[in-house]
Amino acid sequence: MSNPPSSGRILVVEDEESISQPFAEALRRAGFDPLVTGTAAGAFQFVDSEELDLVILDLALPDGDGRDVCRKLRRRSQVPIVMLTARGTETDKIVGLELGADDYVVKPFSAAEVISRIRAVLRRSALHENDSRSGVAKDPMRIGEIELDPAARIVRLHNEELELSRKEFDLLELLMRRAGQVVKREDLMSEVWDRNWFGPTKTLDVHIGKLRRKLDDNPADPTYIDTVRGVGFRFAAPEGEEP
Repeated sequence: MSNPPSSGRILVVEDEESISQPFAEALRRAGFDPLVTGTAAGAFQFVDSEELDLVILDLALPDGDGRDVCRKLRRRSQVPIVMLTARGTETDKIVGLELGADDYVVKPFSAAEVISRIRAVLRRSALHENDSRSGVAKDPMRIGEIELDPAARIVRLHNEELELSRKEFDLLELLMRRAGQVVKREDLMSEVWDRNWFGPTKTLDVHIGKLRRKLDDNPADPTYIDTVRGVGFRFAAPEGEEP
């Protein structure tokens, strides 16, 4: 098991200096290299010009809604994003994760908690990159009319490329690699989101629903992803194999 990263360039997007400055100092003490901006415009500039390992993104910014910023950042970069917000309802968390965030922290928070979450997100990101570099999971897969290329992170349906979020891609890849097997909900949450996930699991159902709409003409009667009630989900077995 990889050790938690102890360094990395972290962009803090937070307009309240009473929060951003002490938090940046806590990041420095923890061995990270923090950059700070208080605006959405500054966030885009840093993402376009700097090599970043992770973005801490506040949802309440003076020049833009953090949710829109998250969506636009995800279109420009695959850098991990941890959201900060004063809104802690389950719906808010699900929306944040759906927009491409990797984790969600509610204010007020302790610096130690957020740093722990940062390390967990970076560890998952590093494991994914190590798998790619080592040759693990590089072989393309095809089941039915779906082709998935893990190395290029491209999915095609009927030879047409699909636009998937990072989580949708990771979820689809995991299900396809275990095609024909029932994958438990907790295993999907653990491997695609967080080994120590303790938040709402509704985000998994939302992602499955989105995948079905992209993969099937009739998502109410899915061809590829079956629900095994009370257990998890099963991707269609490859042709000629029994589930």
